[in-house]
Amino acid sequence: MNRTPRALNRILLGLIGLILIGIGGGLLWLTLDSGAASSWQRFAPSMLERIQAFGADTALPGQSQSWIWVLLAVAMLVAIVLLVLWAAAQGRGRTGTLVSEYDDDGAPGRVAISGAVAEQALRSALQEDPDVAAAAVSTYDVRGSSALRIRINPRQGAAPHLIAADATRLVEALDAALGREPAVLISIDAGRKLRFNREDRVR
Repeated sequence: MNRTPRALNRILLGLIGLILIGIGGGLLWLTLDSGAASSWQRFAPSMLERIQAFGADTALPGQSQSWIWVLLAVAMLVAIVLLVLWAAAQGRGRTGTLVSEYDDDGAPGRVAISGAVAEQALRSALQEDPDVAAAAVSTYDVRGSSALRIRINPRQGAAPHLIAADATRLVEALDAALGREPAVLISIDAGRKLRFNREDRVR
């Protein structure tokens, strides 16, 4: 329900993984293959000389420093800015308002109900269930409308369908109190041992 850029995250993680695999594979190859190690020992000095010659050829006028270092510094600053923007893009979509409507009957004005009201009420009611080990409720903005996400961790041996039914009744009671029916995602996680036994219910 949040706006985390999952596709971008997967691409970046895939690229980083490929780079690390390549570096690790190269180091392992040099360690295990004596011929490859000998070839690297012959190749490394000449490569270092070419790098030093390239640095001398690209030196700034009147200075011994190459403009390549300036370019690398700018690239690092750009990379830092991009990383900050990427980090800020994670987990977006949370909102603090569940209902917000303008009413022009009587005294005109806007009526807003905080998402914390529904979150605390549902969380407290769910945790009173002896079959529920933990519960978390969050409010998200989905395409301009508020929605609730309910995550429930049941105790071992509890029946997920009964917990889902209880959660559904609590949501219906909340709808009756609010006079509105926001979208709701009920997610039941069976825990680490039964991580694949997961039930999601969307209304």
